[in-house]
Amino acid sequence: MAENNNLKLASTMEGRVEQLAEQRQVIEAGGGERRVEKQHSQGKQTARERLNNLLDPHSFDEVGAFRKHRTTLFGMDKAVVPADGVVTGRGTILGRPVHAASQDFTVMGGSAGETQSTKVVETMEQALLTGTPFLFFYDSGGARIQEGIDSLSGYGKMFFANVKLSGVVPQIAIIAGPCAGGASYSPALTDFIIMTKKAHMFITGPQVIKSVTGEDVTADELGGAEAHMAISGNIHFVAEDDDAAELIAKKLLSFLPQNNTEEASFVNPNNDVSPNTELRDIVPIDGKKGYDVRDVIAKIVDWGDYLEVKAGYATNLVTAFARVNGRSVGIVANQPSVMSGCLDINASDKAAEFVNFCDSFNIPLVQLVDVPGFLPGVQQEYGGIIRHGAKMLYAYSEATVPKITVVLRKAYGGSYLAMCNRDLGADAVYAWPSAEIAVMGAEGAANVIFRKEIKAADDPDAMRAEKIEEYQNAFNTPYVAAARGQVDDVIDPADTRRKIASALEIYATKRQTRPAKKHGNFPC
Repeated sequence: MAENNNLKLASTMEGRVEQLAEQRQVIEAGGGERRVEKQHSQGKQTARERLNNLLDPHSFDEVGAFRKHRTTLFGMDKAVVPADGVVTGRGTILGRPVHAASQDFTVMGGSAGETQSTKVVETMEQALLTGTPFLFFYDSGGARIQEGIDSLSGYGKMFFANVKLSGVVPQIAIIAGPCAGGASYSPALTDFIIMTKKAHMFITGPQVIKSVTGEDVTADELGGAEAHMAISGNIHFVAEDDDAAELIAKKLLSFLPQNNTEEASFVNPNNDVSPNTELRDIVPIDGKKGYDVRDVIAKIVDWGDYLEVKAGYATNLVTAFARVNGRSVGIVANQPSVMSGCLDINASDKAAEFVNFCDSFNIPLVQLVDVPGFLPGVQQEYGGIIRHGAKMLYAYSEATVPKITVVLRKAYGGSYLAMCNRDLGADAVYAWPSAEIAVMGAEGAANVIFRKEIKAADDPDAMRAEKIEEYQNAFNTPYVAAARGQVDDVIDPADTRRKIASALEIYATKRQTRPAKKHGNFPC
């Protein structure tokens, strides 16, 4: 089917409406039946199907359907490129206005040229203008080579727009197909990346890597969803397919406000804050025994429902969105069942990114602390644990949203500071009776302080045990921290949800100003 650039207009309105329907039918057919069938055979939806499934029924208002490229070289003057390979417009999700775009792989492989990028950037600018979230389905073979430098310029404009929107409106990227080369930097500049198991994302593909470095790697191993989740940490959610990705996007959006001037809507609040005695049995008193902190989270949040972010990455730390009495919160929790809950490079980056987002969009933060320290080791030191750990300190210190910290068990040294103690701006700090708040664990401290006494004792092991208990009782209790004003209250674990709910209500009107500056210098 050739593109009709010289359409003879009908002489009646009825005729012109018929012509409009014909023109729209060509555009909505995308790359044609054969390419659409190929897309479906791979378990993927088309660009318009993705938007229709994501948005509320009949809410999508397409913008720019008749836009065309201006390239005439390399056969582009005769090429049929419906909507220039991207569907853009506005609609609603759960009744909330959003702007969205979806690359059409059936049209020239979804390749991004000047006009395609312009359409996307204009949609992003409208999201900025109206204060509405922006969602983008990526499914493209890369830059449109036939357009040369114009396609490159288009990428640059998209990256610039991504940064303009950052911290103003939520940006959600859904990687639903190939996303390679420079194109992959656009989703990296968004707030959240959802990636299907059908998709791939990398800067240089397997063939290029093999030709340059000799390394032999498959597309899945290099740039599949599992690799990006478990190894690189580049994405936030893994979805089985397009349907699952759309559901994740909807749930994620439900926790977020429209923009940085608003707060997230109250949704299905659970007003029950009665004592939950089951919380007393989850965390062992013995600090050497592990447990799943998700069990604590489920008992604290509304209906036991939460959305974990980067669930497969840096699993020694849990980050999640949830609600308490209908109010959206961001949860940062040490995971004692993995590496004893130690903070490492990856966990530090994961936490800092999450805290920074929550602060940008007025989402209160709840910390559940059980951390024995930063992970020791040569590789951690060489990898820059100092710089990465500083990211957490910076993010919490900079954050002005309500910050509620609950110490469940261990809270040692600098790692406790990094989990937002009083000195890093926590508004309310509670400790369970099992809490150990100290510079270090009793065993390590006793070995340092009482080294000579232990060495000189007739029974060094008995003396060591005695000194450990002495130090434990003297310093490693929540009551010492409470006496110094570092803890507001030592609470019954059963009352944790009520305490958090009350603090969130009190600090909902929190207003905090900082010294005027262009921006801080975030540790990189």
